[in-house]
Amino acid sequence: MKPKNDNLKRVIVDFKKLTPEILALLVEKYPDGYDDDHVISFKNQHNETIEAVEVITEDTKYLVKVSTKLEVTMENYDEDDYENFDSDDPEAVQAPEITNDNLEDNA
Repeated sequence: MKPKNDNLKRVIVDFKKLTPEILALLVEKYPDGYDDDHVISFKNQHNETIEAVEVITEDTKYLVKVSTKLEVTMENYDEDDYENFDSDDPEAVQAPEITNDNLEDNA
């Protein structure tokens, strides 16, 4: 018997393409943030190592590349910030301002 995840579409998502829907799913799955146990490492077609966290919908497995921007955005997530955007709008999720305080909090 095949695992039910075998037929899912697989999508790698960079922060620039992160939508409110995927961000909400990440925050729901990792309410206290993700840690090293949640990170998946793999090589892309250019033989570069990619680190990502996984979130699965009914038909798609998303691998969202980890970054400081992603961590800060998840920490500051408020769904009201996205109520005026479509759930699949990659323009809605804006890169946070990264400060030394953010970096120290994530260290």
